Amino acid sequence: MPDALDARVSAALARIRNPRLENDLLSAGMIRDLAVAADGRVSFTFLLAPDDPATLVREARAAVRAVDGVAEVKISVANPAGPARATHGPPGAEPAAAPPAPTSEQLGLGRVLAVSSGKGGVGKSTVSANLAVALAAGGYRVGVMDADVYGPNIPRMLGAFDRPAVNPETHKIQPLEAYGVRLMSLGLLVERDAPAIWRGPIIMKIVQQFLRDVEWGGLDYFIVDLPPGTGDAQLSLVQSTQVAAALIITTPQEVAVGDALRGARMFERVGVPVLGIVENMSGFTDPETGRTFELFSSGGGQRLADEVGVPLLGTIPLQPRLAELADHGRPVIIAEPASPAAVALRAIADVVQARLSERTVAIPIIEN
Repeated sequence: MPDALDARVSAALARIRNPRLENDLLSAGMIRDLAVAADGRVSFTFLLAPDDPATLVREARAAVRAVDGVAEVKISVANPAGPARATHGPPGAEPAAAPPAPTSEQLGLGRVLAVSSGKGGVGKSTVSANLAVALAAGGYRVGVMDADVYGPNIPRMLGAFDRPAVNPETHKIQPLEAYGVRLMSLGLLVERDAPAIWRGPIIMKIVQQFLRDVEWGGLDYFIVDLPPGTGDAQLSLVQSTQVAAALIITTPQEVAVGDALRGARMFERVGVPVLGIVENMSGFTDPETGRTFELFSSGGGQRLADEVGVPLLGTIPLQPRLAELADHGRPVIIAEPASPAAVALRAIADVVQARLSERTVAIPIIEN
């Protein structure tokens, strides 16, 4: 008789080793609630410690998917009960309890909003920067963490380039400030032409350092500009602190929508609610003729919102000089507050603030 499917799934997980623990996932107690259905659906909880490589989750998913007979793999990532010490006790003993990750309140971050996209070039950083400036203009204390280690563009978009100082008393990094927004980015700490060749554990350390070793002060909103995709930075963030919600950015074309859908599903899998969808580059209206051109197709944001089951929070039109303003560190809601893109971004900020908090204040128009 062929081996049972559950035995083959367990064997696949047992072949993956955690380099930190020098043990396999099963022996280290990192796999809990493993369920293998007769129709090939597999689900389990993955206990990932802050010091473990986030790439282990991807390896586990790939290994189980490769097992003959597996049709679907569902993984819930959770903070562990201490798998790092599972091998030091007697056989079968429960792992010792490890301290949970600090909450956003303990870190003084307020409500943490992850801004994500399935692919690059959809305007995720532009939305993050303008959203932060709009919230700060509404009287809120706002911080932005540029977690896009492969393309840290927030400093340029906010016109902040100084190297951060370190508080000699607390030994914490001091964030820069621009337009009332506190910000920190890897782009402030490395040379502009330095290639970002980062493995999973390094990305995890960067995310944790930006969360814990930066003197953010007391914030109302903490916006995290994530790299595209569903990789180490996303997993590191959700296991390092409590994320209130995720905002998914897409453009109308189906290629971007499909990638963004995978990003939305990833946040659902790790227990982070998706606040809504923002469609960028939704169309260009010729100011002379009034004719609208759908350069990147149309309706993708609404289709994605319908499939995920969340609202479309707004659409941002294409606008001349938008990229030029960003390159010169001038957010469009500051430089051209009455323009269509600025009006759309300010409306999105209103909706985001209202959905994240019971206290609602209209985001003001910012005059030059």
